[in-house]
Order: sequence, then C-alpha cells, then structure tokens
Amino acid sequence: MPAYLEETDVLTVKVVNSHPENKKYGLPTVMATIILVDPKTGVPKALMGGTWLTALRTGAAGAIAAKYLANPNPRTLGFVGAGTQARTQLMGLQIIYDKIQEVKVWDLNQKASEEYVKEMTKKYDKVNICSVNNVKNSVQDADIVITATPSRKPLVSAKWINEGTHINCIGADAPGKQELDTELLLKSKIVIDDWEQSSHGGEINVPFAKGVIKQEDVWGDICDIVAGVKLGRTMREEVTIFSSTGLAIQDAATANVAYRKALKEKIGNQLQLINI
Repeated sequence: MPAYLEETDVLTVKVVNSHPENKKYGLPTVMATIILVDPKTGVPKALMGGTWLTALRTGAAGAIAAKYLANPNPRTLGFVGAGTQARTQLMGLQIIYDKIQEVKVWDLNQKASEEYVKEMTKKYDKVNICSVNNVKNSVQDADIVITATPSRKPLVSAKWINEGTHINCIGADAPGKQELDTELLLKSKIVIDDWEQSSHGGEINVPFAKGVIKQEDVWGDICDIVAGVKLGRTMREEVTIFSSTGLAIQDAATANVAYRKALKEKIGNQLQLINI
C-alpha cells in the first residue's frame, strides 16, 4: 500500500497481510511492515513494524466516522468481535466522546470477550463493560455498533438495529466477507472510504456483486464528508454505516507521526542501509 502526502511531503510503502489462522501461533491476524522513504532521494528513512500502526489508524478512522455520522453524546457501544480492533475502536471513541456509560461485547470465542472485558475495565474503570452471549444482545439498543470480525455470512440483522444507530464496519476487507445483512445496508446511509476498495472487498462487496446494491446507493466517502463537500448525518433517526477498508494515506500520516516521535524521544536503532 504506497502513498504520498503532498502537503507534508511524506512517502510510505506498507506491506500488509491478513492471516486469520495466526491466532493458533500466538501472532496477530494482520501483519504489516512500513517503509518511510525520503521522496526527494528515495533513501529509506525508517523501517517500522506496521501491525500496531495499522490497528491505531483504523481505530482513529472509526472515531472520525462516528464524529461525523453518529448522533451526539452516545451512551452505549456494542461490539461484535473482541479482537484488536475492538480495542483500538474503543480507544478512538473514548477520545471523541466523554460520556460513554456502557460497552457490550460479543465474540464467537467466549474467552476472548471475557479477556476483553477484563482488560478494558482496567483501562476505563468508569465505564460498565460486559460480555454478552449473542450478537443480538451486543447490538440491540446500542448508540454505536462496531463490527470487527472476518465473517463471511451476515451476523447483524436489520431488525435488531434501532433508528439513529451508527455502525462502524471494520471486518470486511476481502471479497466474500459481510457482517451486516443486506436489508440493513439497504435501509441505511452508507459511507465508505474508497469506492474501488469497498466495492471489491468492503462491507458492500457481496450485495454489490449480486447487483442488489449499486454505486448510487452509497451516500459518499468519508473524505468528502470531513472536507464539507457532503453532509454526514442529516436526521436523528437515520441509520448510518461506515465501511472501513483502510487507506494508504492513513498509514503514511500515522507512520510520519510515529517517526517524528521516535526521533524526538530517541527510540529505535540507527542502521546504515546504504553504502556511500
């Protein structure tokens, strides 16, 4: 995933892979490496692990989407999936909102959701964080829903979602993946991060491939909404959906922040990569 940010003169290339079976080996399911390059000379400025940076920038993207698409002052969050993204999405939302009272989480692996509750309760001790026994209980009556699973069949039913709910769809990142049922997509305002990526492997990819959802059914992309080209939420009762597939520009911006911070705090190892 290469990207160049003209305003800040930042150039990066990220190599990223998704390996759902990695949990068996005690490894993250997403593995990534980022190279920060001097755009004037092509000299590599830094080589950094991109797995945690990817997790952070995706959590930040979800928080930004919620800022523009969710109703103000959400009290209850519902998580489908208790992995890394359940953690960084909550991190981002806690920065945007200071009145979250309840977090409900479901995971196919009950132990994973229990570990999540234990870990997040220590971090956010003023929030009631609980594990629930099914998807319906995690999303019903939630102001914001976050889906972050590799599911290839819809998990969230339209009849469980109240008016005014905002949903961040994080899990679908390849053809065939889908976490929300098609009925829910059709009745909602859909916002994406990139049309080509989203139609190929995002939350809408399955119904789009079947011809059920068309490009005109997508309200717009999050970049246009943040820039003020399009409005985000316009009615309190509408259901909004953000489908996140992840952009290389997010990696470039995040890697640059990490690089500058590392230089300032003298973190990392200096290596001679080029013989002059």
